[in-house]
Amino acid sequence: MSARGPTCGVVYVHSSPSAVCPHVEWAISGALGVRTELRWTAQPAAPGQLRAECNWSGEPGTGAALVAALRAWPMLRFEVTEDPSPGIDGQRFCHVPGLGLWRACTSANGDVVVGEDQLRTLAANSRGPESFAHRVDQLLGAAWDDALEPFRRAGDGAPVTWLHRVG
Repeated sequence: MSARGPTCGVVYVHSSPSAVCPHVEWAISGALGVRTELRWTAQPAAPGQLRAECNWSGEPGTGAALVAALRAWPMLRFEVTEDPSPGIDGQRFCHVPGLGLWRACTSANGDVVVGEDQLRTLAANSRGPESFAHRVDQLLGAAWDDALEPFRRAGDGAPVTWLHRVG
């Protein structure tokens, strides 16, 4: 583990074609350094697609490694969270086909954190209240949340797998 201490998070694969599921498991296994077998269930929000989720623990930065591995399949809908650890912000990543990848830092309670430079840029480049509101929505990942919400609700009560990074 890192000198800063371990962290943990969750991988939510909201929808995957069944043929891609073994590849998703291999990608997660590679990022964590431990064999991964997920429990796949039907995704009611996308008939014919499957969903799975797993909790993970590992070094800070593991969330980004998981995202890098999962991006190989652009048809996946997924989220990866990484909890804050001493001296390191948490992170949340969302991927939606057609929207691509969104990333933000998160606070200890999971809220998206918008930095000072982001706010200064927002204030300097916004031309009126509608422009400002649109840019705030972009910073907060509103389009990704809107696209993923039906998939999140469909996964309520689904089984969860625990994984631990080796090393």
